[in-house]
Amino acid sequence: MCNQAFATEQVSFVYINGSNNNDVKMKNWFEKGVKKLHPVMKKNFEKYAYTDFLKNGEVTINNEPSMFFWGDKSRRDLSFVEQQLDLSKAFSPTIAYKVRSMLAAFLHDAIWVQKNHHMLTVIDELNEQVKAENARGNKVVLFGYSAGSFITYEYLFNKAPYLDFAELTNVLNLTDDIRAYVKENPVKNTCISALSDAKIGGVSSAGHLVFDQSTFKEKYKNLDSSTEKVCMPDGAIKGIVNFASPLVLFYSDIADPEYELTYYNRYMLKYMLEKDVFMLTVNFKEDPMGYPTTKNLSIDEISKKANIKIENPTGFVFDNSDIWSKRTFLVAHTSYWSARKTFAKAVAKSYVEGHKYFYNEENKSQEKTDKKL
Repeated sequence: MCNQAFATEQVSFVYINGSNNNDVKMKNWFEKGVKKLHPVMKKNFEKYAYTDFLKNGEVTINNEPSMFFWGDKSRRDLSFVEQQLDLSKAFSPTIAYKVRSMLAAFLHDAIWVQKNHHMLTVIDELNEQVKAENARGNKVVLFGYSAGSFITYEYLFNKAPYLDFAELTNVLNLTDDIRAYVKENPVKNTCISALSDAKIGGVSSAGHLVFDQSTFKEKYKNLDSSTEKVCMPDGAIKGIVNFASPLVLFYSDIADPEYELTYYNRYMLKYMLEKDVFMLTVNFKEDPMGYPTTKNLSIDEISKKANIKIENPTGFVFDNSDIWSKRTFLVAHTSYWSARKTFAKAVAKSYVEGHKYFYNEENKSQEKTDKKL
């Protein structure tokens, strides 16, 4: 009680569902799982990350979990797929039909939400929930389960205000007149969603940022208003935990140096690290859909690899896909709720270990000891 009385920051854990959660039965499964997981997750953060995450009691985690459920949005499209499957039942071998049905159930939503017009609707709704939490004085940690990790990534990429427009003009194919106009009329840092909202530009199907230069000056005046309207509030997100995550399987193009949006991922990363945002990936080793997101790197290594200058970094990125759930590979992907004690402990300890690894704190501590000796 004393810790809560003197706490300066409250945090809401927002859990996002994954694929194959598109009917009432699966929605109930997800909600029951979250309600059982959250108290255990909170307890483990308080036990293992009290100094690091809770800042010795200055930060408190809200007792009740928040949930963002998007699975019902794909129901209509999935019904069409199921109708087509029924047509094949008459002539397909039983095993082939069952495998086809299983793949449709597990993969449909993951493919559905990747389509841009679906994803934008989903992250717009998530942003409203984040803004509501922010208005109540709560920072947010997003927990993306399975295909929910696609949403956490797209949310940060589209909604985080990491674009410095004056700097952006140096790398885009804009006229000298527009560059001069931007320099003379500075705006706040903005996000990719705001470019579309202000009708100043957007992302093409080929992954390029494009602008309508004929109406640029007129639309540019609305950019600050659009930033306020559709970007996430600066500092609203404290971190992201992706689990049971197949993110790299579906987003492998972000590793392509020729893909223009890879360039903007660097600035998203810079924003995260300078704004004290963490990103954890925690997977059970038996989970066939749990893919490691990245090789763990220190802050110096990631700065060199991404070729960006990071000033006063406090955030970090860490992957822990080596958690033993003691479940078979057949059920491991859905066992994060039933194995919640193991999972919650792994997340809390990964937060602490990830920060130490990223900033070489253990090595620095050893160096200080060696110097004293």
